[in-house]
Amino acid sequence: MPISVTHTTVNPSDHIRSDMPVSALDMPVTALAGVGSKVAEQLAQLGITRIFDLLLHLPRDYEDRSRLISISDVAHGQAALITGRVVHVDTKRSGMSVIVDDDTGTISLRFFKVYQGLAQTMSVGTHLQLFGEVKASRYGKQIHHPEYQVISSDEAVVNTGLQPIYPSVKGLHQNKLRTLIKLALQTVRTQGLPMTLFTSEDFSVVADLPLAPFEPAKLANVETDFPDDIFSTLARSVPDNSFSDSSVSDSSNNSVNRAEPSVYNTSNNANLDTTNMANNNVYNLTIFEALVLLHTPPTYTDAGRQYQLLTQLSARTHAACQRLIIEELTAHQLSLLYRRQQLHQFKAPKCATQSPLADKLFGALPFDLTGAQQRVMKDITADMATSIPMLRLVQGDVGAGKTLVAAGAAGYALDSGWQVAVMAPTEILAEQHLVNFKQWFEPLGVGVGWLAGKQTAKQRREALEAVAENTVQIVVGTHALFQEQVQFAKLGLVIIDEQHRFGVEQRMALTNKGVANSTPHQLIMTATPIPRTLAMSVYGDMDTSIIDELPPGRTPITTVTIDRNRRDDVIERIAVNCAAGRQAYWVCSLVEESSVLDAQAAEATYEDLSERLDIRIGLVHGKMKGADKQAIMQAFKAGQLDLLIATTVIEVGVDVPNASLMVIENAERLGLSQLHQLRGRVGRGSTKSYCVLLYQKPLSETGTERLNVLRDSTDGFVIAQKDLELRGPGELLGKRQTGNVGYYLADLIRDEQLFAIAQRLAKHLIADSTRKADVSQLIHRWMPEASRYTNA
Repeated sequence: MPISVTHTTVNPSDHIRSDMPVSALDMPVTALAGVGSKVAEQLAQLGITRIFDLLLHLPRDYEDRSRLISISDVAHGQAALITGRVVHVDTKRSGMSVIVDDDTGTISLRFFKVYQGLAQTMSVGTHLQLFGEVKASRYGKQIHHPEYQVISSDEAVVNTGLQPIYPSVKGLHQNKLRTLIKLALQTVRTQGLPMTLFTSEDFSVVADLPLAPFEPAKLANVETDFPDDIFSTLARSVPDNSFSDSSVSDSSNNSVNRAEPSVYNTSNNANLDTTNMANNNVYNLTIFEALVLLHTPPTYTDAGRQYQLLTQLSARTHAACQRLIIEELTAHQLSLLYRRQQLHQFKAPKCATQSPLADKLFGALPFDLTGAQQRVMKDITADMATSIPMLRLVQGDVGAGKTLVAAGAAGYALDSGWQVAVMAPTEILAEQHLVNFKQWFEPLGVGVGWLAGKQTAKQRREALEAVAENTVQIVVGTHALFQEQVQFAKLGLVIIDEQHRFGVEQRMALTNKGVANSTPHQLIMTATPIPRTLAMSVYGDMDTSIIDELPPGRTPITTVTIDRNRRDDVIERIAVNCAAGRQAYWVCSLVEESSVLDAQAAEATYEDLSERLDIRIGLVHGKMKGADKQAIMQAFKAGQLDLLIATTVIEVGVDVPNASLMVIENAERLGLSQLHQLRGRVGRGSTKSYCVLLYQKPLSETGTERLNVLRDSTDGFVIAQKDLELRGPGELLGKRQTGNVGYYLADLIRDEQLFAIAQRLAKHLIADSTRKADVSQLIHRWMPEASRYTNA
């Protein structure tokens, strides 16, 4: 017989306060009865401030209380629902031990805290319904402090279905979360709010796009008229992802079925159907139905079906999850497109389609631009020739020549009478750009200025005057370019290197420095190849160009992984390398000794290698003064130093063609993209180059995989994709950008194919001028803070 889930009907009007906002979704959680200041504070720790946040606080797991398990069949670690008769009670030792028998076997209940009601209940002959996690040992099967209730010997066990288990914080109990989420669902249903703004016509524009790798589903007829007990109704009406609804619990019976002995043997489920589901299974499901299913999933008499449902819910691959993820990703894509649309409302300075300065710059080079560089230059100059603000991301692997392309773009802006700002995240990288731009443009009569945080008051005053009076046309600097007192005479182009190190607010501050009623063109460069999903998620408002070709004369870099126990052998190779007239880097993780991290500090390494090697050695780290760092870097670039010992400050921007050996100590501590960036400091000339990754045993499984990926590949995009899988977007992008990829459900790796669906839906919606209100509401619902960045 099918079984059913029954719930107590809740009238939300009895639990919501009278000063309720128009939309229940935007209501603060304090509008729900039972949410006082303490509970509100606990919910805030989980990121829950609105009712919408509460609805999207999804279970991390479920307790299956829908089927009765025989004591003989329960296994260690299994949360099981059982019944039995008390046959023995022992209170001689600390606490209480109770033996329960169900005719198939016995199990021991252990209570470490005994109170009067418990002692009175646990008497020989009493029949109990129990739920708890089973622990098996040489002493037999036990459950510590199970949930229990007294039943009669012939009474059917009441089915409480699949109980959701939510992420929580100290003091916030599961029953409280379940009650609040149920109230939130009832409130939204009572208000009759449309939880989705999509129509069937909207979904028709993505009908041809695949939903794989999600699991199959079959959609039942969706009921549109919900009774008060929405939970049991929807448990029967939503799709179950692979099976017909004939096995879903039926409301005519509320007893629990006894499970077969093999119910938890997952090998029995190996032949479940995994064919692709039809698109309309997801698109016909409403957001409300999806949420109800996730919070109160249906139960099945068939154990295999129940197992697959729980597996899909846990992995977020169920149709209900897909539906929510598509809506969430679409909201994020809309926010990016809306930001771009807002930017296009401003005028940008039109630049000439020809640039004598760029021609002279490129003509003076001892080599020709690669085909990829020429292609990207065409993209940029086409953008800058219009009054629509350019917002272009230029990706290129280390050494691909992005800075030279940016300099060419600067030539077009300068020839049209506009100033150019070049911004880098660190002083050492900004100083490298300063050297290059001075070398390229000062011979052509263009003034190049400098703005950084460590300038003296006099230097800063003079630099600000030069920028304001247009006596310098190119201004290179760090975050100091953002500051309010920096006033440009005619800012027309902003070049930002390593954009992922800056926050959106900072980029917005710089673009606001254009002349009245205009915004400058923006050219963003990154030497960190960005995986496709991450680019769509964070940089979806930008046009993208990729320099996928290295300049001729570059030699492949051989990467080797070496145990740190062989450090002496590596030092000998450095001596041989430098004796042959080539230069080397030695990169350390820290500046000062740390017994906690056990990493070799740069200063200690400098002292050690200075004693052991008869070569010229320099030291660079982040705590040095800018002028001192620059002097060391220039000496190394000029060939006056053989070995440069440094921290990761040399990750980007350093170009020394004669450097052919890179040693990275404690390489297991760094991310793949960072290691790839460091490796890119060598192999910039025609000499055979090597990168040595020194690692400290024992290595974790992830650490081993990371080093093997770097050893086996030099493709920055392959490495970046793997880095995304291993570390996640927050670490890959940096803390400032982490908030831009904060999702309720979506995952950049798992949901890659859904990005294409969301992107097309977003473009479809934003192109329809009659849907502006829908677009605004959708963005606000999923990203209430997004409006702050619409002009970024």
